[in-house]
Amino acid sequence: MKHIKEGEEHNAPQVHLLKRQKRNRLLLFFSFLLLIGIVFYTIYISESLLPLREALSRDNYIFYWMILAGCGAEIVAGSMGMGYGVICATILLMMNIDPRAISGSIHASETFTSAAGSISHFKLKNMDKELIKRLLVPAIIGTVVGALLLLYLGDEGSRWAKFTKPFIAVYTIVLGVKILANGFRGKVENKEVKTIPLGLFAGFVDAFTGGGWGPLVTSSFIKNGHTPRYVIGVSTFTNFAITVVSTLIFITVPEAINWRIALGLVIGGVLTAPISALITSKLHTRKIFFIIGSLIIIMGLTTIYKAIF
Repeated sequence: MKHIKEGEEHNAPQVHLLKRQKRNRLLLFFSFLLLIGIVFYTIYISESLLPLREALSRDNYIFYWMILAGCGAEIVAGSMGMGYGVICATILLMMNIDPRAISGSIHASETFTSAAGSISHFKLKNMDKELIKRLLVPAIIGTVVGALLLLYLGDEGSRWAKFTKPFIAVYTIVLGVKILANGFRGKVENKEVKTIPLGLFAGFVDAFTGGGWGPLVTSSFIKNGHTPRYVIGVSTFTNFAITVVSTLIFITVPEAINWRIALGLVIGGVLTAPISALITSKLHTRKIFFIIGSLIIIMGLTTIYKAIF
């Protein structure tokens, strides 16, 4: 009994530190939330900011809807290490947004979130430099091809434009099934993953559809027995690289990035980031896979139904 008491006393400083860190995160979140509230209140009461208020209210208040979408997507990404782009793309498809603006806006917003994630993983040394070298080049090639193809096929003047949204919807359903299947995944042995075809394909579909790098790359390595912390670190860094490449391509076409969508997603993600880990720590990981996978499948089917009928 004495030994247990001594152990508890030994761990007391660490427990106290964790509690203090938790309080600090909550304080940071509420402080930032208060700051955002003051900013928006100032915008609405100031006559000099009327043009900005009108700009944010365009497209049926999509800026504000994207804040909510960014919050939800960040919670999912924080819990699974993947799914931010897929969730946002599925929501935007249901809102009948131009496919080019879907991918362009998501990647423009994801540049900030993936940059922050990459810095964190570098500090924690969650990086496998050899794996990054093997994955990065084919990923960039696939990204360039996917982005350029989307700009061509997604153009309203293209005869393929009407098929683009159903294709993206079908793909998001496939990813939903993949996420759902992760809930049933058991323990596996360490196996080699072919990085060149994986990088090419994942980079292509991520740029073309607006999301999918995480579900494809992260799950491919983890399900083959690779260490999760290094997989997520590599996936986050390479995702940042291809996101920058995609954004640089999409920014050359005015219709390819809706800045109200991008800004809303950024704000939503930043608002939720400080507490996403706290929220998801209370949830069962397997249940999250089931819920999110099912939700993506249902939303994808709804998009296909709207496109056909």
